[in-house]
Amino acid sequence: MTEPRDEGSTTKSPRKPALQRYLPLITIGAAAAAAGIAALLVNIFEHKQEAKNPFYRVVELDDTTEDPAVWGKNFPIQYDSYRRTVDQKRTRFGGSEAVPRTPTEADPRSVVAQSKLEEDGRLKTMWAGYAFAHDFREERGHAYMLEDQVFTERQLVTQQPGTCIHCHASVYVPYKKAGGGDLIRGWEAMNKMPFQEARKHVTHPVSCIDCHDPQTMQLRVTRPGFLEGIRALKASMGQENYDVNTMATQQEMRSYVCGQCHVEYHFKGPEKRLVYPWAKGLKVDEIYAYYEETGFSDWTHAESGAKVLKAQHPEFEMWNQGVHARSGVACADCHMPYQRVGAAKVSDHHIQSPLLNINRACQTCHRWPEDELRQRVETIQERHFETRNRALDALTALIGDIQRAKAAGATDEALAGARAAQRKCQFFVDFAEAENSSGFHAPQEAMRILASAIDTCRSGQLALRDGAPAGAAGAIAAPAAAEPAGDAGTAGDAGGR
Repeated sequence: MTEPRDEGSTTKSPRKPALQRYLPLITIGAAAAAAGIAALLVNIFEHKQEAKNPFYRVVELDDTTEDPAVWGKNFPIQYDSYRRTVDQKRTRFGGSEAVPRTPTEADPRSVVAQSKLEEDGRLKTMWAGYAFAHDFREERGHAYMLEDQVFTERQLVTQQPGTCIHCHASVYVPYKKAGGGDLIRGWEAMNKMPFQEARKHVTHPVSCIDCHDPQTMQLRVTRPGFLEGIRALKASMGQENYDVNTMATQQEMRSYVCGQCHVEYHFKGPEKRLVYPWAKGLKVDEIYAYYEETGFSDWTHAESGAKVLKAQHPEFEMWNQGVHARSGVACADCHMPYQRVGAAKVSDHHIQSPLLNINRACQTCHRWPEDELRQRVETIQERHFETRNRALDALTALIGDIQRAKAAGATDEALAGARAAQRKCQFFVDFAEAENSSGFHAPQEAMRILASAIDTCRSGQLALRDGAPAGAAGAIAAPAAAEPAGDAGTAGDAGGR
């Protein structure tokens, strides 16, 4: 007979199965995992919805909304980066530094970019007799594009036309208003105005409406100069009646909207019609051939008497000759690279040098360290800068030789060959100098241009030596020193920066 167990007995009870003992913990873990998965799925769903709805329509936009701050209510991410173009940062061979100045009633700016004329007096020699010999500064961000054109000292020495507004302000709405709804007619009317009168018609620097359709947000070209220029270019390639806004691809448009302004141009006739000289092509030789055929010149050089040309900022033309363009890389890919903000993928509207944003601008394609990529770019730019200096030396030497030949009594007939050489050499040097990538957009093409310029200048010196009268021969025997020229009188309608 079994004895009853005492209450104080130490005999252990049978253990519960492991699953039964850990079941509460398993249940809690499973619930937590389920909650986590549910949260993840909700997050994924929300991000997908964000991607489907990249912006919230806070305000209605139409074809008259030119204030970027209004667009910014619907597109705060893009607007925030757009406002950062006030930054002034310098790379080794470009960009601007903030130089303090004392504001005046005539010029209220308290900060300007550094003067290129003070950095290199040879530029004064190249532009003697033109407004650029009085004021030429490093480029600043888009936020300053209108302000800097209004207050440049070039406005004090020449009467600039309203044509300059084309690339220094938000012009789409003002053109439409001036033309009674017709973009081209309004553009033509404002071209003829004095700059200060045209300035009264515009309010903002380049704005959202200049590059985007307010209903669809699709990229579009609004600048009449580019509309006509690209049509002429395509016609030279056998494609008549090209309409960039209906026939260009999306990737092409990501360069064309930049090419609206970052180009070479001239003002045609008394009506000051803006012309992009692309009827023969985009290469410097083809543009120069166009100028030769039309007989156009910007001014007569004050020191040599040559009929010369002022190259503007041909980034679009030079980029077209480089490997990036040939590889289908657009301007925006490097200067406005995509960025992720939450679920949204947007273009960075803080337009700046890729060297200030190597991670997103360069390393998307080039899988090397930032220092290596920066070094490669700066090596190209350093070699370009060295060759540019040699070309400027050749040009200023030729100008000096022509001056001495004139002083010694050389006739216009005797000087004709040297002046023709100066015209071509100067345009080629200026084309490479005014192009703001310091040779990077198309390194081999930039070197070819500068080498051609040096050769042309030297051939001009030989023509001068062989064709000058006896009294002039001794006067040009010694090499000319590349000394800065003093301020000369001005002619023409100096545009540009």
